[in-house]
Amino acid sequence: MNRRTMLQGAALLLAGGALAPGAWAAPFASRRIAVTTRGAGRDVVLIAGLASGPGLWNGVVGALSGYRWHLVHIRGFAGLPAEANASGPLVQPVADEIARYIAAAGLERPAIVGHSMGGTLAMMLGLKGLAGRLMVVDMLPEGAAMVGGTAQGMGFLADQLGQYFTGTKAGRAYLAQMLAEMPGARGSDPDVIANALRDLANVDLGPQLARLAPPMEVVYAVGSDAAQASDIGRTFRAAYAAKRGVRLVPVGPSGHVVMADQPARFNAILGDFLKPI
Repeated sequence: MNRRTMLQGAALLLAGGALAPGAWAAPFASRRIAVTTRGAGRDVVLIAGLASGPGLWNGVVGALSGYRWHLVHIRGFAGLPAEANASGPLVQPVADEIARYIAAAGLERPAIVGHSMGGTLAMMLGLKGLAGRLMVVDMLPEGAAMVGGTAQGMGFLADQLGQYFTGTKAGRAYLAQMLAEMPGARGSDPDVIANALRDLANVDLGPQLARLAPPMEVVYAVGSDAAQASDIGRTFRAAYAAKRGVRLVPVGPSGHVVMADQPARFNAILGDFLKPI
């Protein structure tokens, strides 16, 4: 695993949807996240991926009725000021803050849906016993595995890469360019994104999957090449094998942002997933 491969992997994870910050009034005060709600009905928490804002879910919210959507916007992503996320660890503190929101809002085991890094956060919340059901969209339990590495083997490289992105003029310029070119990522704070990438490279939830109690579905993106799609399927099946009863659903052709690439198919899958058991 070299720096070029890691940079390409970072570009893959930097994908999402656009939404003007402040479009909805936040019902919860936090220096790490802003949460907005739309709709009425059963509670569903939606967590977008790295550098993305709640706009990632616009097609979902517009297509599916009968739910109260809780849209999480991580500070430092997609135009929201970084505040407490400006330095230091990000992934675990954000997971803890979403858990605090769930408690403060009085949500009782809501469905939790997360894309990419949001999928990591969703699994962490599931491990806290907060999810009634859990959907992960195009994310593996081990963050580094999304770019062909391992948490054990990639930690040092991730630290180096974080220092490159935040501590050098060339690195900051490269990361700013990536963010400018990614849909929905414009306005993201480079320091926050670099720290998030470093955290994700060190996360491995695989050994804890057997403890995840709620029903779980994993939707993953595949391309149009049948052989490559088969390889991706094997990777996801092996990664989630420890979770009893997990359902894995390939969707394609898609690069990573399944809900944007295949909106009708994704909405149908999500709608079925959210139906009462």
